[in-house]
Amino acid sequence: MLSDGRRCGPRINFLAGPVYLADDADDQSIVRQCLAGDAASFEALVTRYQRVFFTLAVRMLGDREDASDVVQNAFIKIYENLHTFDPARRFFSWAYRILVNECLNARRAQRPVEPIPGNLPSAGSPLEALESEERRRRVRQALLGLSFEHREVVVLRHFTELSYEEIGSTLNLPVATVKSRLHAARQRLTRTLLAEFVA
Repeated sequence: MLSDGRRCGPRINFLAGPVYLADDADDQSIVRQCLAGDAASFEALVTRYQRVFFTLAVRMLGDREDASDVVQNAFIKIYENLHTFDPARRFFSWAYRILVNECLNARRAQRPVEPIPGNLPSAGSPLEALESEERRRRVRQALLGLSFEHREVVVLRHFTELSYEEIGSTLNLPVATVKSRLHAARQRLTRTLLAEFVA
């Protein structure tokens, strides 16, 4: 809630600039400003993390519209719960858990539809573009076939490029568990994709 009683629903532009996951001190400074009454400063956190959160949500849910709704709801809850943030933790890790909870809620209510394909531009001939889109479709389907626990380590490692240590910190898991889940997830993805290839 804002100081005048209005709900805080930041307008999210998913075409913003690059995301920086290492600005912990800056994140904490912004949180302090928000808690001190400067609600407008929250927009800096939205701008910094909206793209990576949207990417994570799309990979988790397989649907861009649902992902957009989840990210919007997550940012509202992040703002409303800023007073519970522990400065000893990374802001990204804390906020990511809120995003995951929203993804889980969305999955429970999700419609059984074919995921909307990403509109990623492809260079080359129409045949190359078709083959590239087909590969992306197969990878998306294989990713969605993983358990949520395996899917999130793959997404964090390969789509946000976090280190094993950063993933462990984000998920509150030992690094050995992160590596084990990632290994199992990669094996499952490989088996699924190979089975489709030879089918």
